[in-house]
Amino acid sequence: MKKKDKQFNIVLSGVGGQGLITLGKIISQAAFFQGEEVKMSELHGLSQRGGSVAVQVRFGDNIYSPLVAQTEADLVLSLERNESLKNCYFASKKRTIFLINDFSIFSPSFGNNKLPSLQKILTEINPFAKKVYTIKASDIAREELGTEIIAGVYMLSGAVLNGLLPIKSVNLLKAIKTILYKNFDINKKAFDLAKKDFNI
Repeated sequence: MKKKDKQFNIVLSGVGGQGLITLGKIISQAAFFQGEEVKMSELHGLSQRGGSVAVQVRFGDNIYSPLVAQTEADLVLSLERNESLKNCYFASKKRTIFLINDFSIFSPSFGNNKLPSLQKILTEINPFAKKVYTIKASDIAREELGTEIIAGVYMLSGAVLNGLLPIKSVNLLKAIKTILYKNFDINKKAFDLAKKDFNI
């Protein structure tokens, strides 16, 4: 965690059904296990219909608001590549790392309008990012674990294990077990898979 402000700000984005609110709860619980002050906010209006979901988590010292201010995100974790574009508002070239799942639930085009390619998305994001990483997390989760829904835990585990998120892995696992106790075994496999081959 940065010594300057002793706070860490995370923006999670994606669409309904990808488990973003659950990921926010896992991060919050893990930070709590570390003794941090933590606050979380969520916006999930049309999430049940595949609409946008936005979750923000802040932890550290003197956390008075759950909302991440403009240019103050330390990590943007996006489970859907098109949704990552919406988070440039929170990003800063000086501090923000983007971790993007190279996955889209949408068809390549709507009528005569084509959705941007991954390269186009990265071109738009780069001016707002200190670093951008992409990984085909949904494909990996489906091939290795049999379900795309585990992609979020896989990505979160990879972020922790690669030092993108100042959470101790033991606290992450403890939080996963607390929040996802009914499905801990497969989520533990997602963590183990990230430990084995999460390459960014």
